[in-house]
Amino acid sequence: MKSANSSDNRLVRLIALFKLLKAGLLIAVGLSALHVVHKDAASVAEHWVKMLGLDPGNRYVGRALQKFGNLTPQRIKSVGVVSFIYAALFLTEGIGLWMVKRWAEWFSVIITTSLVPVEIYEIHRHPSAIKGAVLIANIAVVVYLVYRIRKEL
Repeated sequence: MKSANSSDNRLVRLIALFKLLKAGLLIAVGLSALHVVHKDAASVAEHWVKMLGLDPGNRYVGRALQKFGNLTPQRIKSVGVVSFIYAALFLTEGIGLWMVKRWAEWFSVIITTSLVPVEIYEIHRHPSAIKGAVLIANIAVVVYLVYRIRKEL
């Protein structure tokens, strides 16, 4: 790999941290799902709502509690497994980008671009500012990495 200046490498490492943060969050989701799979999901959700000081009477919290309570053990297990699969992808990207490896830049462009339609679909189904911000960040990551790859060809 050609030598890039240190500010370019800092930006790649910032992207790596973003990927590693997403991996960490997905690992937490996966572990939580597998922890809950053989328990009463509604009771666990209500416990966390109380622990976090949220109002169970709030319409959004109430709706989330209802949806969580309706999840089957198989669905909860599937969420856990899928979370671990995505976490593995993000860990691979994050570690490779942290090491400023060319393959990781390509890998990140391919994986991130392939997930953009899923993110758009999710935003269409359930819009939120967080989902929109993550989509914009992911598009910015792809644009920057494509620019970087093309510049060094």
